[in-house]
Amino acid sequence: MESRPGRSRNPYELTDETPVYVISVAAQLSGLHPQTLRQYDRLGLVSPDRTAGRGRRYSARDIDLLRQVQALSQDEGINLAGIKRIIELENQVAALQARVAELSAAVEGAAATMRQREAQVHASYRRDLVPYQDVQQASALVVWRPKRPE
Repeated sequence: MESRPGRSRNPYELTDETPVYVISVAAQLSGLHPQTLRQYDRLGLVSPDRTAGRGRRYSARDIDLLRQVQALSQDEGINLAGIKRIIELENQVAALQARVAELSAAVEGAAATMRQREAQVHASYRRDLVPYQDVQQASALVVWRPKRPE
Protein backbone atom coordinates (compact mmCIF):
# COMPACT_ATOMS: atom_id res chain seq x y z
CA MET A 1 0.00 0.00 0.00
CA GLU A 2 1.11 3.55 -0.65
CA SER A 3 2.02 5.63 2.33
CA ARG A 4 0.47 9.06 2.64
CA PRO A 5 2.15 11.84 4.62
CA GLY A 6 0.73 12.42 8.05
CA ARG A 7 -0.71 8.92 8.37
CA SER A 8 -0.78 7.50 11.88
CA ARG A 9 1.72 4.71 12.57
CA ASN A 10 -0.78 2.75 14.69
CA PRO A 11 -2.55 0.43 12.19
CA TYR A 12 -5.60 0.08 14.48
CA GLU A 13 -6.23 3.80 14.87
CA LEU A 14 -8.81 5.09 12.40
CA THR A 15 -8.34 8.59 11.03
CA ASP A 16 -9.80 10.54 8.12
CA GLU A 17 -6.96 9.17 6.02
CA THR A 18 -7.38 5.50 6.92
CA PRO A 19 -8.30 3.58 3.74
CA VAL A 20 -11.26 1.40 4.76
CA TYR A 21 -13.97 1.65 2.07
CA VAL A 22 -14.10 -0.61 -0.98
CA ILE A 23 -15.16 1.01 -4.23
CA SER A 24 -18.82 -0.03 -3.98
CA VAL A 25 -19.19 1.50 -0.51
CA ALA A 26 -17.28 4.62 -1.56
CA ALA A 27 -19.61 4.95 -4.56
CA GLN A 28 -22.67 4.74 -2.32
CA LEU A 29 -21.27 7.21 0.23
CA SER A 30 -20.32 9.72 -2.46
CA GLY A 31 -23.44 9.24 -4.58
CA LEU A 32 -21.41 8.33 -7.65
CA HIS A 33 -21.22 5.26 -9.88
CA PRO A 34 -18.21 2.95 -9.34
CA GLN A 35 -17.15 3.56 -12.97
CA THR A 36 -17.01 7.28 -12.20
CA LEU A 37 -14.69 6.58 -9.27
CA ARG A 38 -12.46 4.49 -11.53
CA GLN A 39 -12.40 7.32 -14.09
CA TYR A 40 -11.50 9.88 -11.42
CA ASP A 41 -8.69 7.56 -10.29
CA ARG A 42 -7.36 7.23 -13.85
CA LEU A 43 -7.43 11.02 -14.26
CA GLY A 44 -5.67 11.54 -10.92
CA LEU A 45 -8.53 13.48 -9.34
CA VAL A 46 -9.02 11.11 -6.40
CA SER A 47 -6.32 8.47 -5.95
CA PRO A 48 -7.27 5.91 -3.29
CA ASP A 49 -4.79 3.58 -1.62
CA ARG A 50 -4.36 0.10 -3.03
CA THR A 51 -4.38 -3.28 -1.34
CA ALA A 52 -1.78 -5.93 -2.13
CA GLY A 53 -4.20 -7.32 -4.73
CA ARG A 54 -4.48 -3.82 -6.33
CA GLY A 55 -8.02 -3.25 -5.03
CA ARG A 56 -8.94 0.34 -4.26
CA ARG A 57 -9.50 1.43 -0.66
CA TYR A 58 -11.02 4.85 -0.04
CA SER A 59 -10.66 6.93 3.12
CA ALA A 60 -13.17 9.36 4.61
CA ARG A 61 -11.05 12.18 3.15
CA ASP A 62 -11.28 10.53 -0.28
CA ILE A 63 -15.08 10.36 0.07
CA ASP A 64 -15.19 14.08 0.91
CA LEU A 65 -13.01 14.82 -2.10
CA LEU A 66 -15.30 12.75 -4.34
CA ARG A 67 -18.26 14.77 -3.13
CA GLN A 68 -16.36 18.00 -3.76
CA VAL A 69 -15.45 16.90 -7.30
CA GLN A 70 -19.08 15.99 -7.95
CA ALA A 71 -20.29 19.37 -6.66
CA LEU A 72 -17.76 21.31 -8.75
CA SER A 73 -18.67 19.31 -11.83
CA GLN A 74 -22.46 19.25 -11.48
CA ASP A 75 -23.26 22.47 -9.60
CA GLU A 76 -20.51 24.78 -10.87
CA GLY A 77 -20.10 23.32 -14.37
CA ILE A 78 -16.32 23.01 -14.08
CA ASN A 79 -14.69 20.43 -16.35
CA LEU A 80 -12.52 17.65 -14.92
CA ALA A 81 -9.26 19.31 -16.00
CA GLY A 82 -10.31 22.45 -14.13
CA ILE A 83 -11.28 20.42 -11.09
CA LYS A 84 -7.90 18.67 -11.14
CA ARG A 85 -6.16 22.06 -11.21
CA ILE A 86 -8.32 23.34 -8.34
CA ILE A 87 -7.43 20.28 -6.25
CA GLU A 88 -3.73 20.71 -7.04
CA LEU A 89 -3.86 24.36 -6.04
CA GLU A 90 -5.74 23.57 -2.81
CA ASN A 91 -3.11 20.95 -1.96
CA GLN A 92 -0.37 23.45 -2.71
CA VAL A 93 -2.01 26.07 -0.48
CA ALA A 94 -2.33 23.53 2.34
CA ALA A 95 1.35 22.57 1.97
CA LEU A 96 2.39 26.23 1.98
CA GLN A 97 0.26 26.96 5.05
CA ALA A 98 1.92 24.04 6.84
CA ARG A 99 5.34 25.38 5.82
CA VAL A 100 4.46 28.88 7.05
CA ALA A 101 3.36 27.42 10.39
CA GLU A 102 6.61 25.44 10.58
CA LEU A 103 8.72 28.52 9.79
CA SER A 104 6.75 30.68 12.24
CA ALA A 105 7.44 28.14 14.97
CA ALA A 106 11.14 28.15 14.03
CA VAL A 107 11.28 31.97 14.12
CA GLU A 108 9.51 32.02 17.49
CA GLY A 109 11.99 29.45 18.81
CA ALA A 110 14.93 31.49 17.52
CA ALA A 111 13.50 34.66 19.07
CA ALA A 112 13.09 32.89 22.43
CA THR A 113 16.69 31.66 22.24
CA MET A 114 17.86 35.17 21.37
CA ARG A 115 15.97 36.65 24.34
CA GLN A 116 17.48 34.02 26.63
CA ARG A 117 21.01 34.75 25.39
CA GLU A 118 20.40 38.48 25.73
CA ALA A 119 19.31 37.94 29.34
CA GLN A 120 22.49 35.94 29.96
CA VAL A 121 24.62 38.77 28.58
CA HIS A 122 22.80 41.32 30.74
CA ALA A 123 23.26 39.08 33.79
CA SER A 124 27.01 38.94 33.15
CA TYR A 125 27.48 42.72 33.39
CA ARG A 126 29.86 43.93 36.11
CA ARG A 127 27.96 45.12 39.13
CA ASP A 128 30.70 47.44 40.43
CA LEU A 129 29.96 50.03 37.76
CA VAL A 130 27.76 52.86 38.91
CA PRO A 131 25.11 54.10 36.53
CA TYR A 132 25.56 57.69 35.43
CA GLN A 133 23.09 60.14 36.85
CA ASP A 134 22.85 63.67 35.55
CA VAL A 135 23.64 66.12 38.37
CA GLN A 136 21.83 69.41 38.32
CA GLN A 137 23.83 72.59 38.76
CA ALA A 138 23.81 73.81 42.32
CA SER A 139 25.13 77.08 43.80
CA ALA A 140 27.01 75.36 46.63
CA LEU A 141 30.78 75.50 46.65
CA VAL A 142 32.81 72.60 47.99
CA VAL A 143 36.38 73.22 48.96
CA TRP A 144 38.83 70.43 49.21
CA ARG A 145 41.79 70.57 51.46
CA PRO A 146 44.33 67.84 51.84
CA LYS A 147 44.90 66.39 55.29
CA ARG A 148 47.85 67.81 57.19
CA PRO A 149 50.45 65.37 58.25
CA GLU A 150 50.46 64.87 61.98
